Amino acid sequence: MGMSQDNLRGFILALLSSGFIGASFIIKKKGLRRAAAVSGVRAGYGGYAYLLEPLWWLGMVTMIVGEVANFVAYAFAPAILVTPLGALSIIVSAVLAHFMLKEKLHQLGVLGCVMCISGSVIIVIHAPQESPITSVQEIWAMATQPAFLLYLGSVIVLVVLLILYFAPRCGHTNVLVFTGICSLMGSLSVMSVKALGTALKLTFEGKNQLVYLETWFFMFIVATCVIIQMNYLNKALDSFNTAVVSPIYYVMFTSLTIIASVIMFKDWDGQNTGSIISELCGFIAVLCGTILLNSAKDSDRGSSFRGEHAPLSPTLSTGLFSGNRETLKHDEENELLPDDICLRKQEPY
Repeated sequence: MGMSQDNLRGFILALLSSGFIGASFIIKKKGLRRAAAVSGVRAGYGGYAYLLEPLWWLGMVTMIVGEVANFVAYAFAPAILVTPLGALSIIVSAVLAHFMLKEKLHQLGVLGCVMCISGSVIIVIHAPQESPITSVQEIWAMATQPAFLLYLGSVIVLVVLLILYFAPRCGHTNVLVFTGICSLMGSLSVMSVKALGTALKLTFEGKNQLVYLETWFFMFIVATCVIIQMNYLNKALDSFNTAVVSPIYYVMFTSLTIIASVIMFKDWDGQNTGSIISELCGFIAVLCGTILLNSAKDSDRGSSFRGEHAPLSPTLSTGLFSGNRETLKHDEENELLPDDICLRKQEPY
């Protein structure tokens, strides 16, 4: 199946997003190392010297550029194409870390990279073509169709049930509770992001969509979903090991996002069964590759030191677009590095 111009733009933007975001973690990590070497206190132990480190800020700017590219990608391409490509950021980070930070990429990690790339290629080749959208009111009609309203109602009921009943009872012992809330709300946030991005794209093309109440409503939904996601993703990361939360969140978030997109935007309408099966196989390959990469990172951490470690709060982009990126952030600020060990040995007891 040939790739449309919009799909091609979305694909390129998603690739650029993964490249910038993956590189940003390496740049920030080098900045954190420099700041720790100067101040003697790591960020993971309460140090804030990195705020004065230009390299760290360069990493932040790089991440922001990547997230803007990711946001715009949703305006051009279907979520079933853009969302799984977020896994490529962890490949970029792992490869750059291997060469720039001398963090060895083991065979398990290499296999994970190959699976992610293979799966992404399959998804891109068989990605569905979206019907042209001429106004935000068309998206509103899609969001209010009975099938999506049923999905929306189911998500709201499940989220309320998880928050009010399950979270107080087993939220801190069952990883599926908090990650389930994040993933369910995440699927709605991506649909709203896509609607808002499309409205802004049409506005820049000369068809002003800011005059419609629906545009502002989608913006309100994005803000509400992100706040809820951030709150419960923080709870999940505070209660469980990041290496456990990250792959589970990625699986649930991406799966629910694809389901929501298929229902709302009719991504699979007009596609043959072979293309749909190929997309699912590609997604499974990306999923397995991501789990392997996370397993390799967890193994490396376990070989260097033992015990629980509290991850820091995730960024907005992490909660909104890709769960696996939190693993990268956790590595960047909480991993015990040789330089950090030396610094800690110099501290008085």
